[in-house]
Amino acid sequence: MTTMNWRTINIDLLDPESPANFSTVTLSPAVSSVTTAEVQNLSSQIKQLLRGGDGEGALRGALENPPYGGDAAAKEVHLATVVEILQSIKQSEMSPILNRIYNSDGGIEALDVLMKYLYKGMAHSSRSSSASLNSSASPQTGFSQIQQRGGGEGGGQAMSVLLSWHEKLVEIAGPGSIALEQRMGSAKEEENGTYPQRLMPLGS
Repeated sequence: MTTMNWRTINIDLLDPESPANFSTVTLSPAVSSVTTAEVQNLSSQIKQLLRGGDGEGALRGALENPPYGGDAAAKEVHLATVVEILQSIKQSEMSPILNRIYNSDGGIEALDVLMKYLYKGMAHSSRSSSASLNSSASPQTGFSQIQQRGGGEGGGQAMSVLLSWHEKLVEIAGPGSIALEQRMGSAKEEENGTYPQRLMPLGS
């Protein structure tokens, strides 16, 4: 008589509603492909608003048009644009701008996007701080270029600005955006098989 080892049974295969029985790809929203040139063109338009003194309009434009369908280079260009906008806005204007965005149509979604870019910018700044010190003589592009313009050794000033925005954003929108970013980040890490150290929120 054959004895079955019940510990070797994958019970998820017996559940018709288990993710093991259907593709989770359908759960992800479809995104349109976007080229680096298109993102650079958008960045130029957004920076025109910034140069014209409309920091809020520039920030809205960047948050409403994240290049989800772009490659790594396109996403770095957009990240650099977002960080440049955040660095250009005075600290006294942070909370009023965030309040107006939060109370506008689509404002909650826009602030969720902002939280994602804050975490991405802080992580990028931490990873590239030592590299930027060792390669200061080499040509810089994208986020690295923003760090140099922002001043501060190793992008320290950029990190300080991002932390200030993070604090103001949590005060206005609450911790929900943090939880959303962490869930999305964890899902992406599991998909890619990578688990980088995550920056902790303020006050943790």
